[in-house]
Amino acid sequence: MKPTVVLVHGAFAESSSWNDVIDPLLDAGHAVISAPNPLRGIAPDSESVTDLVRSIEGPVILVGHSYGGAVITNVDRSAGDIRALVYVAGFAGDVGESCADLSGKVPGSTLAPTLQFVDLGEHGRDMYIAQDKYHAQFCADLPADEARRLAATQRPCTEAALSDPSGSDPLWKDIPSWFIYGEEDRNIPAGSHAFMAERAGSRRTQAVAGASHVVGMSYHADTAAMILEAANATELVGA
Repeated sequence: MKPTVVLVHGAFAESSSWNDVIDPLLDAGHAVISAPNPLRGIAPDSESVTDLVRSIEGPVILVGHSYGGAVITNVDRSAGDIRALVYVAGFAGDVGESCADLSGKVPGSTLAPTLQFVDLGEHGRDMYIAQDKYHAQFCADLPADEARRLAATQRPCTEAALSDPSGSDPLWKDIPSWFIYGEEDRNIPAGSHAFMAERAGSRRTQAVAGASHVVGMSYHADTAAMILEAANATELVGA
């Protein structure tokens, strides 16, 4: 039975950010679900994806972009037959680490000055990337008209979400992982990605020259190929 591929988007994006990755996966015979990530915090968001995984029969490949990587890292391993993790410019935190901790591990992130906030009262603040800064910050390797649409449709995350500590049982510690990221990522420095991939014992790590934070969009063929590689690997947990 071919694994179902669950795609989890990150902050400042939404489910359609996976559109160009989905067709090659479907063409290869995989069921695909582009999950709606609430972007409220690591615990509730990972619980949401855990509930989704519980509903899936057969093996599952979890794929996370950016903050979505932090979410898949914290999915309950007992939820289903999780065979592989693919981090697409994604956070792979260890116990107690936050996304902010990891993006600040090496210099280079320019995200903070581009953010705008919406006061949610007792629920804290939502964060957006200012639309006039979105293209340069988030997706510099995409055409300007596409970046403009993405800026208008971005979904915010809570300010607290990027500071939430990762949970006590990171899946990458014993489930095989693959990593792809852009060398020109301005949200999460390439050095941070390299650190996380090495620590996780990545089966394969691809640093894409010239690629931005949205490597899954600008280099969607490479991203789809890596997901298919993970799905087709012969030495996966539970195989």
